[in-house]
Amino acid sequence: MQDRARILGISGSLRQASYNSALLRAARDLAPAGAQIEIFDLSDIPFYNGDVESSGLPEPVARLAEAVRTANALLIVTPEYNHSVPAVLKNAIDWISRPSAGNPLRHKPIALLGASGGQYGTVRAQSHLRQIFASAIEAYVMIKPDLFVNNAASKIDADGNVTDEETRQRIAAHVEALVAWSRLVSREPVAGAAH
Repeated sequence: MQDRARILGISGSLRQASYNSALLRAARDLAPAGAQIEIFDLSDIPFYNGDVESSGLPEPVARLAEAVRTANALLIVTPEYNHSVPAVLKNAIDWISRPSAGNPLRHKPIALLGASGGQYGTVRAQSHLRQIFASAIEAYVMIKPDLFVNNAASKIDADGNVTDEETRQRIAAHVEALVAWSRLVSREPVAGAAH
């Protein structure tokens, strides 16, 4: 891995006033020296369709796949809809994880976080994402620290700024941990080493 960590940030919400997009912007602004977070907007990703895929990837999907491929790690910030992953995020994952042989998510270091207006802070959505990434895609999801931002309206203002200082510190620590995680899991095996 190069000295500068290139992290691709993805929000699972398309809403302009999204708490989760606010968390992602805060993560970008709080990234440690030596790390850069580029945010990818999922608004233009069409619904997955195998017939469309067989004719070639739509341009927004190709851009996303390339952004994932060239990133050292992913930071995925997700809301929780009906106790699970929002459709827009699952759709993007479905597109770029196919075909499995060329899947740019495979072995990619990933960190998850999320915010909700309730008490659970997207714990169920993150759990479902862990299952998807680990069992189906073989991505390397960071185990700890985890970050579930609950009661988000008391921590994020109307302009989309994370105002709660403890939450800001936890976001910064989360990004630092992702940088360390990506360096740990991205080490290539030594050629000729005994197994």
